[in-house]
Amino acid sequence: MATHWTLGCDATNPRLLADFWAQALGYVSEPGYDDPDGASIVDPEGKGPAIGWLRVPEGKTAKNRVHIDIRVAGEGPWDMTVRERLIRAKVPQLIALGATVVREEHHGDALGHVVMLDPEGNEFCVA
Repeated sequence: MATHWTLGCDATNPRLLADFWAQALGYVSEPGYDDPDGASIVDPEGKGPAIGWLRVPEGKTAKNRVHIDIRVAGEGPWDMTVRERLIRAKVPQLIALGATVVREEHHGDALGHVVMLDPEGNEFCVA
């Protein structure tokens, strides 16, 4: 059996990031988690890892060494036309939640993924 784990993240505003990522991933606030300097979200089906944020005094200074990829197309193999349609449908939803687009990455003529920033400037990909 695999070990349960949590992705722990630093933040200036933990609640802002928890709200953003909960909506982006279809997660919910962790029941019973009540820390004024933190926030945590969980997969409502209990399958994915929890993600938590703790308030830190320093701001982000460099590119993330670890980041979340949103895999709207699921697991491969992929129909690249369907994959691109799913990616292009998700990106505007994330922009409406406060994300920004950095760039698109292509594999030949096909859209591979879109690099974005969450509301605190953390990089992530939509693939």
